[in-house]
Amino acid sequence: MKKKLNIAIDGPAGAGKSTVAKMIASRLGLLYVDTGSMYRALTLKAINLNIGFSEKELVRLCEDLDIELVYENGECRVLLDGQDVTEEIRTPKVSQNVSFVASIPQVRENMVMRQQLMAKNGGVVMDGRDIGTRVMKNADFKFFLTASIEERARRRLIYLKEKGYDVSLSDVIAEISERDDIDKKRSVDPLVPAEDAIIIDTTDLTAEQVVDKMLSYIKI
Repeated sequence: MKKKLNIAIDGPAGAGKSTVAKMIASRLGLLYVDTGSMYRALTLKAINLNIGFSEKELVRLCEDLDIELVYENGECRVLLDGQDVTEEIRTPKVSQNVSFVASIPQVRENMVMRQQLMAKNGGVVMDGRDIGTRVMKNADFKFFLTASIEERARRRLIYLKEKGYDVSLSDVIAEISERDDIDKKRSVDPLVPAEDAIIIDTTDLTAEQVVDKMLSYIKI
């Protein structure tokens, strides 16, 4: 039996990766895997345990992390120690710290191993920062989504306002800029497009337009 497609989608915060990855997975009947939620779950646990953000403690915490991605009505739900934390991992405090947590080499090694197991049998659409360059180097299709920092911040601001958070556009721009800097400069698996990735600027495109553009490249 022919192995099912694996599709890698990378890019910085706010480029639209999760939104279009879900849509692509739905259109093609594949499983959506949000790798960022795994790093967010670890960040949330560190916050909840009030252990600080020392590398040693985070590595220890990651080794025993009980995280599960489950699918209900087409939505990916994140379970941490058996509890649904899908909404909690999207809070500003988690967002402000997740890039640092994800920059720790031993944490990345642990998470990449988990993610590769998920993709082993094919049939997944996986989004993140290092999917095409590390997690799924042999993915059938690789995409790198980008957008201006102003547009990415605007999208993030809309999401936060809808969730009831009182934040300003300048605050969100500063947060995303800092996350970009950490993601691009980390020593292990920095945020860069894979050499064979198709780069799409989503600044002036709707999610549907991005999906249509991606699907035009995917030959089944």
